[in-house]
Amino acid sequence: MTLKIALMGAGGKMGCRITDNIKDLADYEMRYIEVSPAGLANLAQRGLAATPQAEAIADADAVVLAVPDRLIGRITTDLVPQLRPGAMLIGLDPAAAYAGVMPLRDDLTYFVVHPCHPMLFNGDTDPKKINDWFGGIYASQHVVCALFHGPEADYATGEALSIAMFGNPYGPVLGAHRVTVEQMAMLEPALVETFAATLITAIDEMKEYVIAKGVPREAAEPFVMGHLRTMLAIVFGFAGFPFSDGARLAIEKARARIFQPTWKENIMDIGSIQRSVAEITDSLK
Repeated sequence: MTLKIALMGAGGKMGCRITDNIKDLADYEMRYIEVSPAGLANLAQRGLAATPQAEAIADADAVVLAVPDRLIGRITTDLVPQLRPGAMLIGLDPAAAYAGVMPLRDDLTYFVVHPCHPMLFNGDTDPKKINDWFGGIYASQHVVCALFHGPEADYATGEALSIAMFGNPYGPVLGAHRVTVEQMAMLEPALVETFAATLITAIDEMKEYVIAKGVPREAAEPFVMGHLRTMLAIVFGFAGFPFSDGARLAIEKARARIFQPTWKENIMDIGSIQRSVAEITDSLK
């Protein structure tokens, strides 16, 4: 059965990636919702035109929210009452669902998917795939999926649509992994943004500090980038060999100076994650 899909924000960055991957698939009848001049121009470049929102969602089987997190509360307050019973609302990030900014209707299904992006050390040698930083254009990736609200039978529909949206003509989605919305929020923002992105930013700040101390930039930058590649390969099991004795000793001695004893609990504290998604969705009271 062909599903009628309304894609909100179809001409934006994420919307264009989804549009390119799904527009020619026979399983989906697409309607593109876009209001910005730049977004409309992006659709026109693809030979596509926008459909007025009321027309696009009137009989839609699913509505995909390719719009900023901070706008989802306002958009869905207007959107949800207009959807037909049994329709599926699909978010591309756990923040809005976890923050509770979307009005819930018992007769709708709410589904969340988020791409994992292309993995490090995935064996790609094609420059187009290597430089597809977010995935879904040339490079393959995994996705995580959650059924937030609705009948269990709808999970398969949401997962299939997710695979279509985030695969690409050059490589399919490598795996779709089911999690809860809370678990997805533990992955993002907590694990990859609150924690990992902060550490990576700190590495760059320390590199700049070393340069300010007199180390030549042309020495410091290749040194840290080369060591990062090797260390990531060691830690995540791609290198096939361990850290040196000296490196292990340095790690052991530094942890107590850099990290608080409860750093894991602090990052993954559910209250902290809830505050973070409230800030992301602009719903913090």
